[in-house]
Amino acid sequence: MTSISSRRPAERLFVTGLGLCGAAASLTIVAVIGVTTVEATPALSVAGPQAFLTDDGWFPLSGRFGLMPMILGTVLVSLGGLALAGPMGIVSAVFCNHYAPAAVATAYRLLLKALAGIPSVVYGLWGLVTLVPLIAAWAPPGASLLAGILVLALMILPTVAVVADSAIQQLPPALHRGGAALGMRRHTIAFRVVVPAARSGLATALVLALGRALGETMALLMVTGNLVQYPSSLFDPVRTLAANIALEMAYAQDIHRSALFVSGLVLALLVAAALVVAEVLAPDGTRHVD
Repeated sequence: MTSISSRRPAERLFVTGLGLCGAAASLTIVAVIGVTTVEATPALSVAGPQAFLTDDGWFPLSGRFGLMPMILGTVLVSLGGLALAGPMGIVSAVFCNHYAPAAVATAYRLLLKALAGIPSVVYGLWGLVTLVPLIAAWAPPGASLLAGILVLALMILPTVAVVADSAIQQLPPALHRGGAALGMRRHTIAFRVVVPAARSGLATALVLALGRALGETMALLMVTGNLVQYPSSLFDPVRTLAANIALEMAYAQDIHRSALFVSGLVLALLVAAALVVAEVLAPDGTRHVD
């Protein structure tokens, strides 16, 4: 049997390795934000930060840098996708843990993990050849805010479902036994006891999904139409910040290129704002019942 003293050097090495990995990850994030800020500085110096919020259009070669239509498009498509995928993902997790037979739950979890690993361009291709024509038959042109919401919801649904399922699985069995002892029905235990108890993990699932939604590029580039405008309905084309960078970075130069880095900086701020809001609104954590 290994003694405590012989384990200590290995444990110290392991802890040191974890610390180095954490430090490397933190430095990488700082470096990315730092480079983005430095590259965005020329455009911010020439136009001023207010120009990116108040200019009446996105024409960087003409000195007009309005990002608000793209910021709105990014927020609308992300929140719309989350509004669809969030409840479905949580219900999927409840189904796996409380209603599905063991074999069905195992197969369903494998399916969700497989869907989570599919590249976004595949979802975009499906949306382009299947979903967009269906919407176009109803309300042209088809490539629209609605198409982006539906494709994005399908993309982030596995993320919500898998993380929510893990959060529910980690709850103590005493919660289920206590509810059953009180004579609660299965659906009452699931939605009145289990879901509130797992709220911290469910909030994490939603935040992770929202982060992926805000940064999604290829799929939305293929199905949203990419017009820089304020949408007046779900059927209007929009352009997101990430799609804007992907479309124009290949040929952008000088101030135009710097303005695209401002788009990236705004996108990073949106993700950070989502994390801060989630941290403020989320509960302190799950209280376990012994």
